[in-house]
Amino acid sequence: MSVTTVKEYLKQWNKDAAVREFEVSSATVELAAQALGVEPARIAKTLSFSDDGDGCILIVAAGDAKIDNAKFKAFFHRKARMLSPDEVIARTGHAIGGVCPFAITNPAARIWLDESLKRFATVFPACGSSNSAIELTCAELETCSRALGWIDVCKGWTEPPIIC
Repeated sequence: MSVTTVKEYLKQWNKDAAVREFEVSSATVELAAQALGVEPARIAKTLSFSDDGDGCILIVAAGDAKIDNAKFKAFFHRKARMLSPDEVIARTGHAIGGVCPFAITNPAARIWLDESLKRFATVFPACGSSNSAIELTCAELETCSRALGWIDVCKGWTEPPIIC
């Protein structure tokens, strides 16, 4: 899958022209934040988990959030098991570094948005490549991702920073 496919997918909301492509990598939260000139927490990372079937569970969360295993298990009734790089490609159509909630090739994939994103006016998910992103409001992200809803399965972002 490529950024071209994601742009084509985003045309239905007139968002294709808003996709930004960089000369540098945006494959990690830190690299994406540097490329965009924003704080890492505003990067909307898409995490890929097994659903014990042919689909997957995709959770879009803030860049500073981490999956809370207890919350995940309480919501999904299974342990959080991240997909391998090969499984990610097979079940989403995107490679690690460009995984996003857009143009997912697997109809059995379920997309959820984590509450950690709601503290920002806009966030920046990837767009199918390791050097792309788009700025969206949370409402736009919900619409364009066709997410099933908002959930609270992350930790770390509500806690005060540790001062050494």
